[in-house]
Amino acid sequence: MHTVGIPQDIRERIAKRRGRFEIFDRLDAARTVLIVIDMQKAFVAEGAPVEVPLARGIIPNVNCLADALRKAGGTVCWITTALTDAGGAHPWTVFYDHFTTPEFARAHLAAMTEGAPLHGLAEGLDVRAEDLQVCKDRFSCFIQGSSPLDGILRQRGIDTVVIAGTLTNRCCESSARDAMMIGYKVVFVEDANAAATDDEHVWALINIASAFGDVRRTDEVLAMLAP
Repeated sequence: MHTVGIPQDIRERIAKRRGRFEIFDRLDAARTVLIVIDMQKAFVAEGAPVEVPLARGIIPNVNCLADALRKAGGTVCWITTALTDAGGAHPWTVFYDHFTTPEFARAHLAAMTEGAPLHGLAEGLDVRAEDLQVCKDRFSCFIQGSSPLDGILRQRGIDTVVIAGTLTNRCCESSARDAMMIGYKVVFVEDANAAATDDEHVWALINIASAFGDVRRTDEVLAMLAP
């Protein structure tokens, strides 16, 4: 996993504006969900087309968070990306046409297609029958039209999301930003998220802490759940 974090001078600047660096001290488990984003074989398996090698290292922390939240009476939700080759106004058209090569677009779509060999959750994740599993078809699981997640959480009275998964600076950051903007309290777990490089990971953490949520480590989140 990543061993770097937000530089101290930036932490101090954020704390000066916010009043302190961390805002949320406790988690009400009954109103909290751990959202684990895109920990699929396509991202985690060795040699996968969108492999994030550091994602393999966060599996123990993800499992630890999931176990603790379940025991405290909270909710665990596994988010997977599921795409279809719909053509036309498909939400990925601009991304595939302008931000990838045709070869990458084909490999990405093939891996992200529901039922494909690499689409499922990665080996080693402690997924339980009582957990939620939700598919999204955008980077963010909260943006309009991406998934039914927001409605599911509001029906359960959930107002706080703890975010883990991959990539830190893409789907995880996008989901955290949108979650805050539609009214959720966000806790982003720095050592349970993974990006392609340390720099991308840290800049995403800075963005979250600057305006969208708390950035905490796994042990801190566990302490926030304690009775």
